[in-house]
Amino acid sequence: MGEEELHQLINGCVKQDRKSQKMLYKAFYGFSMGICLRYAGNRDEAAEVMNQGFMKVFTHINRFDTSRPFKAWIGRIMMNVSIDYYRANLKMAYTEDLEKAENVSEGDLTDKNLNYEDLLAMVQQLPQAYRTVFNLFAIDGYSHEEIGEMLNISPGTSKSNLHKARHKLKQMILKAEETADKTNYNRGMDFNPIVAYNGIGIDVRSTFFNNGIRG
Repeated sequence: MGEEELHQLINGCVKQDRKSQKMLYKAFYGFSMGICLRYAGNRDEAAEVMNQGFMKVFTHINRFDTSRPFKAWIGRIMMNVSIDYYRANLKMAYTEDLEKAENVSEGDLTDKNLNYEDLLAMVQQLPQAYRTVFNLFAIDGYSHEEIGEMLNISPGTSKSNLHKARHKLKQMILKAEETADKTNYNRGMDFNPIVAYNGIGIDVRSTFFNNGIRG
């Protein structure tokens, strides 16, 4: 979609034109759903959150600064609505061992091959407290101090939840590889699993960014 067409749609939405709203929804459905899927536990939940996000988009679109990227603006709304949904429905999972979390390396998830759909499915299996912190830190690039302010938790709790999220993801990756190895052995074929693990971690940012999740 060109800039001129986009601004025409935005102007139409400001005037509450239903056709413009429908076209804007259709144009940014995939991008918005991608963000909500990372924070949600499943597609139905993601769709519910995304629709709440579009309600905010249409309600506040008159405040959008047309000199700034629209994709970044709508992406921030989808992320904020996802966090609001989390706050309204679940309590944060706290940890007793925060001192250990303070020493967790922020770079312990490093480069290796990982299929996007596999990673998304694994992230969705995380408890929502871990999933939210993991997304904010590893994917969206917020610091633990910023996450603490956003979620009303301490930076230490944010680090702890990130540490636990990574640990659970590594367990899921290892399990996936073990399953793939058994399949390979039983079939007697040369088979490379889609999900790969190097004993250290995974490059989640490149995996998500390469699939158009963050604009």
